[in-house]
Amino acid sequence: MAETPARLRSKPGTEQRHRQADISPEGVRRRRSTANRVLTILKGALNHAHREGKCASDEAWRTARAFREADAARLRYLSDGEARRLTNACPADFRALVTGALLTGCRYGELAAMTADDFNPDSDTLRVRTSKSRKPRHVVLTQEGRDFVAQRAAGKPGSAHLFLRSNGKPWAKSEQQRPLSAACAKAKIDPCVNFHGLRHTYASRLAMRGVPLAVIAAQLGHADTRMVEKHYGHLAPSYVADTVRVAFVPLGILEPSNVALLVEAR
Repeated sequence: MAETPARLRSKPGTEQRHRQADISPEGVRRRRSTANRVLTILKGALNHAHREGKCASDEAWRTARAFREADAARLRYLSDGEARRLTNACPADFRALVTGALLTGCRYGELAAMTADDFNPDSDTLRVRTSKSRKPRHVVLTQEGRDFVAQRAAGKPGSAHLFLRSNGKPWAKSEQQRPLSAACAKAKIDPCVNFHGLRHTYASRLAMRGVPLAVIAAQLGHADTRMVEKHYGHLAPSYVADTVRVAFVPLGILEPSNVALLVEAR
């Protein structure tokens, strides 16, 4: 599993095809991370079988070890400038979906399923009926987010989808990455971000502006702050970082230079 390229979606009854092998360090890490997740589930099932007396020993899998440092995903989020370039590069129907992700932090499937009735203009919230955790939640909208969603919901019956394709049909499963890759190429965003990266962008902006991690977890629909601390804790203003930067005076060992890093304004 760690050595085989990812599979391509194939029609039932046809030969299974695979993507071109990605031999980059990130490609190898992703495959090993997938193998680790499967190994965890498999060992859990086998341990259960052992406890239930279905097998005499757990020695066969007890010594199996997961790949090390395979789950340290490189968090990819967009700067404000990149986010603007990306939305401008999208066709109108997909631009609405990308804008929704950047302003709410919702997943692709959550946005695709949303209807006009999910927007509450009285509380300025957006209801997510079914999430990855299978629990509903309400996303608090900023003024910009409220204005955007209100425009999408205006004049629509409650059961109408907020986001539709240009042909009038709802966005279906796995229809997001191809237009997103094309928009990234057009906007000269390298490396290309996936749709989940828009959710990371939303959460990262909150973390860098000092929003408590518990609030970010609630907005994203996490049961606790563990995942948020893992991915965004280093972005939040911290006592340690502020103390080190104030206390560690310059050593004076750098040569003067007129070279400056170009950084887009956030």
